[in-house]
Order: sequence, then C-alpha cells, then structure tokens
Amino acid sequence: MTAQHLRDLEPARRYATLVAVILDTRATLIDEIIDLHDRFMGTLFSKAKRNHTDRFQQSGKAINDKVRLYSRIGRALLDAKQSGGDPFAAIEAIIPWEVFSESITEAETLAQPEDFDFLSLVGDGFTQLRRYTPTLLEALNMKAAPTARELMAGVEVLKGMNERQARKVPDDAPTSFVRKRWENLVRTPDGLDRRFYELCVLSELKNSLRSGDIWVQGSRQFKDFEEYLLPAPRFATQREQKELGLAVETDCERFLQTRLSLLERELETVERLAAANELPDAAVTSSGRLKITPLDNAVPDEAETLMQQAYSLLPHLKITELLLKVDSCTGFTRHFKHLKSGAEADDQHLLLTTILADAINLGLSKMAESCPGTTYAKLT
Repeated sequence: MTAQHLRDLEPARRYATLVAVILDTRATLIDEIIDLHDRFMGTLFSKAKRNHTDRFQQSGKAINDKVRLYSRIGRALLDAKQSGGDPFAAIEAIIPWEVFSESITEAETLAQPEDFDFLSLVGDGFTQLRRYTPTLLEALNMKAAPTARELMAGVEVLKGMNERQARKVPDDAPTSFVRKRWENLVRTPDGLDRRFYELCVLSELKNSLRSGDIWVQGSRQFKDFEEYLLPAPRFATQREQKELGLAVETDCERFLQTRLSLLERELETVERLAAANELPDAAVTSSGRLKITPLDNAVPDEAETLMQQAYSLLPHLKITELLLKVDSCTGFTRHFKHLKSGAEADDQHLLLTTILADAINLGLSKMAESCPGTTYAKLT
C-alpha cells in the first residue's frame, strides 16, 4: 500500500495496519541485529584462529632448529651419563654456554601455552566489540530458562558495569557458566579479567540463544518456545471440548500436492539466490560445487555426559546384526534379487554388507578391505 491508500482507510483499520507492520518490522530487525552480532562473533573467533595458526607457522623454522639443538644436547647428556663424563662439558662441546643460555630464553619466547589454544587472541577484537555491545545488551529484552539463569545474571552484571562505566568486574559476579577453556583467561591473580569475562559472557550468550535456553521478547527467530504453542487456557478449553484437530492436511493427494508446490517454490528461491551468490552460509564455486559453511558446536558440555550415559544403556551390536533383525521383522531383503536369474541371495550377511557399502557411501573396494573374509569379487 502507498501512503495515499492508507489515508483512504477508516482510522481504526489504518492504525491497526500500521501497528501490525511496526510489530512485524520490529521482530525482523531484532532477528537481523542478533544474526549480525552472531556473524561478528564468528568472524572474531575465525580471525583469532587464523592468526594463531599463522604465528605458529611463522615460528616453525625457529622451533624446528631448537628441537634439533636440544635433541643433540639430550643425546650428548645420555652419552655422558653412560660413560661417566661431565654433563656440562658435553653441552659445551656442542654449543658455548652463553649461546645455550640465550637459546633457552628464545625457546621460552617461542613456547605456546600448555593448552595451545587460540582463545587468548580473541581479546584482540574486544575494542571493536565494545563499540556496539553495550547498546545491544540494553536494547534486547532477554529471558532465560533455569539452566541459563547464571549466564543471564552475568549479562546483568555487564549492563550494570556499562551504566556505571565501571572497569572492574565485581568479585561476586557469577562464573558458573565459565567453561574450563576460558578459566585461565577469565580468572587472574588480580580477580576477574574484564575483557575475557565479557567475551566469555557474549560467547555463551550466542550459544544459549541458538539452543533456546535464552530467548528475546519481540523476536521471531529467538522467541520463547512456549510462544509456538497454544496458550494454556485455550488448549485446556479445546481439549475439554474435543476440538484439538491436526494442523495438517489429512487428505493424502492434497497433502502431497501442497508439499510438492512448496518444494518447487523453495527450489526456485534457492536457484535465484545461488545465481546471485546470495545463499546464506553457502556459496557455489566456479567449478559448480556447493560449499557450505560448517556449523559451530552449540551443544553444552553437560550434554556430552548425558549422551554417554544414554549410549551406555544401549546394547553394543554390529550394524549388520541390526539389519538382520530388521529383515527378520520386515523381510526387506527379498526385494534384492539377482539381475539375470532373479534368484534371492543365499548369503544374507554378504547381501547386507553390499547394501551397507552403498548406504554409507564407502564403496565395495573399501568395504572388502574392512571386512575379513570378504572380497571385492564376492561383493560385486
């Protein structure tokens, strides 16, 4: 609608239309702001990782020289111990003592931290981050599930520090969300490090927004999961009146036609974006291959422990045994017949191994190498 069209509407409808557009635009802007921050954080981490790799490569020759030198010194010390010779004289026979002392200082400079992590370099981008994050945290109205309340308290600490223009993180600031990887950077002998505490909070906030542990009021993509559901009173009323119908098309033909139309529309959108090189987190290379940006791991560490507990409850069995069990229930292997004779396979294990080779895209050659007693000829 143009402004003239809106002016012709009756006041109630005109204002209702404008309010609806404003609310929709507000949700879009909130999502785009969070997505932009997410991308900037990703760029910050990628740059730190790249700089970490570059620095290590630049020091490669010097590190290799030191390793070779200390290897010779170590060998000389072992020989001196076996022969009962003077270990100091053995070292001086390879390198003058003053030069050896200088090499130790150089080695200490070249040495990387024990965890060999690039996380310390993320702090180089802190100044850029501070240009907008105080406004971002103040503008977004965020709520947290019980698992992320400590992190939300950390966000409130940052907002309070920004308001007071404080430089020091309070000693009682929440830290239960600080992962082991951040521990040595956040905690220092002088207290909590301001830069890395804020970076840790923002990094964990990004992960919690993705997982849904923290949501933003007014957002469309990062809203509370409960908002996707029917309001509780309405649900209770519909359940009592037996009016909870399925929100899908129950006629098979109409359902398939609807999904086919949707698929065609989505494919047209993808083709248009690919032609304009505007695919989100993906690009088509000059050779015509689709290159997709890898996803960051947003699963909390606690989930790993839970996953291991869940897997420990499952029986350990080979995948072919599982397929045999499925076949005993469904008899699906009867459909795999010889191309010429039409006969069913005599060896079920061999048949399932061949099917599995295609199913996991391993190929017959590598499958034959992986399975003792099986050859490429048998699988073929």
